[in-house]
Amino acid sequence: MNRALTLDDLVLAGIALAAGLTLAFMSRTLLRWLAGHAKRTRWSGDDVIVDALRSVVPWAAIAGGAAAATAVLPLTGTVQHRINEVLQVWVIAVVTFSAARVVAGLVRSVTQSRSGVAGSATIFVNITRVLVLAIGFLVVLQTLGISIAPLLTALGVGGLAVALALQDTLANLFAGIHILASKTVQPGDYIRLSSGEEGYVVDINWRQTTVRQLSNNLVVIPNGQLAKANMTNYTRPEQELTVLVQVGVGYDCDLEHVERVTAEVVTEVMRDVTGAVPDHEPAIRFHTFGDSRIGFTVILGVGEFSDQYRIKHEFIKRLHRRYRTEGIRIPAPTRTVTLHQGPVTIPQQRSGEDVVSGVPGGAE
Repeated sequence: MNRALTLDDLVLAGIALAAGLTLAFMSRTLLRWLAGHAKRTRWSGDDVIVDALRSVVPWAAIAGGAAAATAVLPLTGTVQHRINEVLQVWVIAVVTFSAARVVAGLVRSVTQSRSGVAGSATIFVNITRVLVLAIGFLVVLQTLGISIAPLLTALGVGGLAVALALQDTLANLFAGIHILASKTVQPGDYIRLSSGEEGYVVDINWRQTTVRQLSNNLVVIPNGQLAKANMTNYTRPEQELTVLVQVGVGYDCDLEHVERVTAEVVTEVMRDVTGAVPDHEPAIRFHTFGDSRIGFTVILGVGEFSDQYRIKHEFIKRLHRRYRTEGIRIPAPTRTVTLHQGPVTIPQQRSGEDVVSGVPGGAE
């Protein structure tokens, strides 16, 4: 426009800006009320969405009011275009950061609900956040009139070079994605690798998996090594497991009596010891005629992997005490050695020599 600025223009611009501020205040108040209701629901995703809207909607309303205010002012086309670009970039930036927070929060909520543990799988959260921010950055460039086609081409070529230079890092990244997507390992699981490392999985990030041992030390395992290793997961498919205890009694014991007494001790331990499975049915299986004893296996129910040590400790103590009370003998390994003495062989006489017949010096 080429006309001069008038008082009416300023009034209209002020009204538009005030309308935008009023709308921002009203929307923030409404969203605060919605946030209070969202906290009372069981799903945590609505809290993330409402929190993001509380950041986006008021700023968008302010930007709309500013755009309307500049539209009524007698500005030149170039200035009007630049102001609109700034406002658009402002809104896109707010929306991008809010969307990154929403998507990251939803991914974190989903991973926590599926794993059922307090730990979070940060690898998915970080990847989704970076992707959303990258998309928002490309939209900003397109809004400013910068062609993104050469940039995408350069990124493709540069990405190939980076992929060749970071083969190990990318291998760990995709191995971590595969581990979480297949659900073979999740935070909270107790695992043991063929190389000897074992413990509770604390976190799986973009490069490595952190495992906390029973000694409370942390072991950091690259995701690529974890994906290739032979692994035992003691938490899946069920957290409850059974442990085997080997016992032996003497040959003179009544095996029916031994089985009955042992089952009573198992029932007592399952009922009284913390971490045991109360409804576990006692299982005793005789299997070996040994050198000095009849061996059998006792199967105990354990609620969680680390509970087995306490349960076995209590079971062995109580079983030993009960066997002594019942007169059941647990023999120590013994060996019977029999010596057989054979006939004495007398060597034949040689020419020029005496025959040795047990008398020192020979016989005259």
